[in-house]
Amino acid sequence: MRSIWNGAISFGLVSIPIKLVNATESHSISFRQIHTEDGGRIRYRKVCELEEREVSQAEIGKGYEDADGTIIPITDEDLAHLPLPTARTIEIVAFVPADRIDPLQMDAAYYLAAGGAPAAKPYTLLREALKRSHKVAIAKYALRGRERLGMLRVVGDAIAMHGLLWPDEVRAPEGVAPDTSVTVRDKELDLADALMDTLGEVDLDDLHDEYREAVEEVIAAKAAGEAPPEAPEPATGGKVLDLMAALENSVRAAKESRGEEPAEVTHLPQRRSSRAQPKEPAGKKSTAKKTTAAKKTTAKKTTAAAKETTAKKTSATKSTSKSTTKSTSSAKKTPAKKTTARKRTA
Repeated sequence: MRSIWNGAISFGLVSIPIKLVNATESHSISFRQIHTEDGGRIRYRKVCELEEREVSQAEIGKGYEDADGTIIPITDEDLAHLPLPTARTIEIVAFVPADRIDPLQMDAAYYLAAGGAPAAKPYTLLREALKRSHKVAIAKYALRGRERLGMLRVVGDAIAMHGLLWPDEVRAPEGVAPDTSVTVRDKELDLADALMDTLGEVDLDDLHDEYREAVEEVIAAKAAGEAPPEAPEPATGGKVLDLMAALENSVRAAKESRGEEPAEVTHLPQRRSSRAQPKEPAGKKSTAKKTTAAKKTTAKKTTAAAKETTAKKTSATKSTSKSTTKSTSSAKKTPAKKTTARKRTA
């Protein structure tokens, strides 16, 4: 990789020669401006406004425009003799925990390559010290005409440097958050948690630029004289006014996209733990309720029939008992009458 800056890391009294290399690259597709009538290229020419002629790159230098419009020429030699210790040095000023760095300050990323064999030992020393301390180094350096802030950290076996914005370059989020009072219910948070769990995690290496691929397909089709592919019809979803319904639909769609069996999403109970527990689908609950109700009705009917049968048997038993008692009484009374008649005859 080609270096874009040569200098040294100042680590106390230790100086480590390094080369600055870009750690990232852009894969964006570039377009040229053309004349739509004939396809000719549109080019910008650098013209001196005093001589009204085009000038070459070798004739172009730097200049600072003052408030009154006066141009003050600034040469590379002027910048090389800036009264700054960071002109060619990445000066480490502190070591702090990584979570002290606000991600909003993160800017361009670079790799710091050791500048030759003599730099290998101090380079490795700084790398291992950063590893063992679990901290990052805060440094100041000058690049492209200005002094900048940087953060040094270990990436694999190399030291990387992230350019940082100065704290006063990060704007406060004033007027960004909603200025109205909003109440978020526990059920909504539970559904949001369920959606987060359903979407799960992702390997960042699996993500790719689909827009760039689509543009490449269009370019390839037009280069072959074919019609460019048409965009798929966008999903025609109605305007969702109910947040709960939107969350439920999102959970359902996420499950379907992951190949899981779609199920009815029910309102979850109030949150009792950090993650909502899965509930039975609404369809099963309804069926269970109907089955339970049917069982209860059948049990009631059976109990009533049993009671009625028992009552009839009891009534029949009582009637039989009464009849038997009457018959016995009649039988006992008849011999008594006959005995009385015999006594009178004698």
